[in-house]
Amino acid sequence: MPHPEIYLKKNEDRRLRQGHLWIFSNEIDTKRSVLNDFEPGQLVNILAADDKALGSAYINPHTLICARLLSRKSDLSCSIKFFKKRLNTALQLREQLFGKPYYRLVFGESDGLPGLVVDRFGDVLSVQITTAGIERHKDDLLTALIDLLDPQAIVLKNDNGQRALEGLPLDNEIIYGSLPETMIIEENGCLFRVDIQEGQKTGWFYDHRDSRNRLMQLCKERSVLDLFCYTGAWSIPAAVSGASEVTCVDASENALKLASNNAQLNGVETKMKFVHSDVFDFLKTARQDNRHYDIIVLDPPALIKRKKDFKQGYEAYRRLNHLALQILSPNGILVSASCSHHLGRDALHEILRSSARHIDRHLIFFAAVGQGPDHPIHPAIPETDYLKTFFCAVSPSL
Repeated sequence: MPHPEIYLKKNEDRRLRQGHLWIFSNEIDTKRSVLNDFEPGQLVNILAADDKALGSAYINPHTLICARLLSRKSDLSCSIKFFKKRLNTALQLREQLFGKPYYRLVFGESDGLPGLVVDRFGDVLSVQITTAGIERHKDDLLTALIDLLDPQAIVLKNDNGQRALEGLPLDNEIIYGSLPETMIIEENGCLFRVDIQEGQKTGWFYDHRDSRNRLMQLCKERSVLDLFCYTGAWSIPAAVSGASEVTCVDASENALKLASNNAQLNGVETKMKFVHSDVFDFLKTARQDNRHYDIIVLDPPALIKRKKDFKQGYEAYRRLNHLALQILSPNGILVSASCSHHLGRDALHEILRSSARHIDRHLIFFAAVGQGPDHPIHPAIPETDYLKTFFCAVSPSL
């Protein structure tokens, strides 16, 4: 049976024809397509104003991103077979990229599955569904994952705020199998205990894998400060690779406990110090006490989650980088990152330039990188290119 049809306004098909997958509510011709006639997650066919077919999508009439394209063909059957095909394509790429099963298996739109993230921790899968369209077909998705990977457990990490915008419940549950008592992953030769159920997002941040490996080449016999350290993904590799001492700062006591356990797991606990503190407060106190560090890693959570928050978030990033530069040792290294899509590379570039000039430092970038290859970038969807990291060499003014 053909899907019901959604018509776009005149000229609102340009972005889709260029490769994007999103359709906004103000792009829909609501006279020809009455949005209230559709159910959240329902499959529809998308048509241009001239009646030309653009593909199949799922719709949520109550959200700003009103529909997300799943195929350039009409009347897509969103079945177990569909999910298996998309998942297998994603799996083949990851297996070419990584020797061990620790990676992001599905990265939403880039893998043709908008609204879905799947992280693989060996035999355990952490699944985050953020849209009504994927939620509606959840059973077929889970069946496909089980058939393809035969996991020990699947955890639904559905406490993401995006679900609230989609009218979906916020909850976490082990939906298949049972979790092992202790779950350990390996990254860049280091071991980490992962707490999927209580951890942030899907339980781990694979996206900085390559940048953390780059950091390991720089740390020998140097003091390292890891701000917003979470469970030690940056600081443990720094200690393992020969740092003289590593200070980890985070506002979450539970995260610091897990980071401390990870230090013991890797045999570097004697090198590491864990500080439970607000990062801004820590930086101010360190400046007052005239403390300095050879390498500072500044990798905060997203400080600009919505476009309207840009001004406030930009100022927070500026203050953090400015304070960090003030306690960096002469000829030190600052690793400054942002995962906020709304803070582009040019904006972070400018924050670093202006902060260095304000305190009379000579700052240069010796690496400018982004997310790891298991977070592939869709060339038509700038929203998938969200992570930016600058490795900065900082010296006294010339």
